[in-house]
Amino acid sequence: MTEQSVAVTIYHNPLCGTSRNTLALIRNAGVEPQVIEYLKAPPDRATLQQLVARMGIAPRGLLRQKERTYAELGLGDSHWTDAQLLDQMLAHPILINRPIVVTPWGVRLCRPSEVLLEILPLPQKGPFTKEDGEAVLDESGRRIHPGNEQAR
Repeated sequence: MTEQSVAVTIYHNPLCGTSRNTLALIRNAGVEPQVIEYLKAPPDRATLQQLVARMGIAPRGLLRQKERTYAELGLGDSHWTDAQLLDQMLAHPILINRPIVVTPWGVRLCRPSEVLLEILPLPQKGPFTKEDGEAVLDESGRRIHPGNEQAR
């Protein structure tokens, strides 16, 4: 597989299956991304604000609601401002939902992992199956749509 020289960054948590699937899908396109393990090297405030803005979402849309810290801090309450939510994500990086991928074609929270295909329009090199066994790409690297045996 020939590696393509396209600047791609993934904010990655290696313990997360969706994050691992997304990283593998990037590599299936022949791209070796910059991998930032954001729990070890969290983004600074300016970077986090820029990512949220480029995704076109509010900070609340980036919060990982399944984390215990989310409930402990009461982050579901509506009184939190965007700035306060950013403060909490900076103080507790586990609250940042993942994986976030940055490409020349856009920035997305790649949940599910195949959201990546919207912002990485490069040919896929072959089949791709998620860790849970769900086939995403056929042998030719074409997208398999849910409920269809064949790619469109």
